[in-house]
This record gives sequence, C-alpha cells and structure tokens, in this order.
Amino acid sequence: MPDEVVVLVTAGSQEEGRRIAHHLVEAKLAACVNITQPIQSIYRWEGKIEEGQEYQLFIKTTRALFSEVQAAIHKLHSYATPEILCLPVIDGDRKYLAWLNDAVKPVPKEA
Repeated sequence: MPDEVVVLVTAGSQEEGRRIAHHLVEAKLAACVNITQPIQSIYRWEGKIEEGQEYQLFIKTTRALFSEVQAAIHKLHSYATPEILCLPVIDGDRKYLAWLNDAVKPVPKEA
C-alpha cells in the first residue's frame, strides 16, 4: 500500500484556501493542492444547524508528513476546529505517485 495520502480541508474563503495551499507547497509539505469552486456546507456547530459557503482543499502529500501538514493548517486556518481529514491512497498511477514523492520534502528513515 502506498504511503501517499489526500488530506481534505475546508476553508472559509478562496483567499484563505490559497494562503494555506501556497504555504504547504512552498514548504514542500504537499506536492499539489486543488481548491474547488465554492461549495455549500450544512453542519452542526455549538448545538445549532449552520449553513455556509466554503472551499474544499484536496492536499496531496505523504502519511509521514501529515503531522506537519496538520500543524501548518492549524497555524494558518481561521476556524477554531478546521476540517482536517487524512485519507489513504490505496493505489495510483506509478509515475504520478513517484512525482508526488519527489515533490515533497524527504522524511528521514527511522533507524
């Protein structure tokens, strides 16, 4: 099973999504971040049903970098409790997965 993952994050604005995406790619914590057009979210928050417009981020990275990705998102995100979901990649195009791994910073192997 590959070590690659897709991290899902919602942002309250396109600007916030772009700021997070640029930071992750520049820091080599992500190979690529896709930002969707506005989506409509309906959710329960502090006991009430809320509805709002958000932007979905699809962050391509590795499982080994997830804790650093998560920390960066918490630092940059405006939400008190941002959506941060790490989904495994079960399989994928070998050339794409190789590119993804080359595009992120290496993680030292444990001895």
